[in-house]
Amino acid sequence: MSKQKNAKANSGTIALNKKAKHDYFVEDRFEAGVVLTGWEVKSLREGNVQLVDSYVLLKNDEAFLLGIHVSPLKTASTHVVADPTRTRKLLLHSRELDKLVTGVQQKGFACVPLALYWKGHLVKCEIALVRGKKDFDKRQTLKERDWDREKQRVVRDNQR
Repeated sequence: MSKQKNAKANSGTIALNKKAKHDYFVEDRFEAGVVLTGWEVKSLREGNVQLVDSYVLLKNDEAFLLGIHVSPLKTASTHVVADPTRTRKLLLHSRELDKLVTGVQQKGFACVPLALYWKGHLVKCEIALVRGKKDFDKRQTLKERDWDREKQRVVRDNQR
């Protein structure tokens, strides 16, 4: 196994939803298990997953992950019909589901996945209760990020 592949496998993070952190204020985070099939787990080990434009649907006291794209492996079995965008069930405690349902019912809140990662041999999904950002909030976040980067450059250059 190459060094790059080995480092990626040991990091634990499978995929991040960077767009969600840009578009929303994160209010509350939850860890949920994900119900997957065998070929999906193999594909996740290869890193063939995208979380962009995915969201969590809360229905009948259950949570489902929609819009996540898991690309099937070329070496997948021929007798399995692989649906890369199927709806996947999330495993949460009833208390967590109640918090999510009451949060989503409030105006301006939504539930989105932030990351997929390994916890031992299990795949976990970090989901968050989020509130949408306005355009000026996004610009302010970008300005703060640029200023922090500039401060780090100045400190690094002064230490030399």
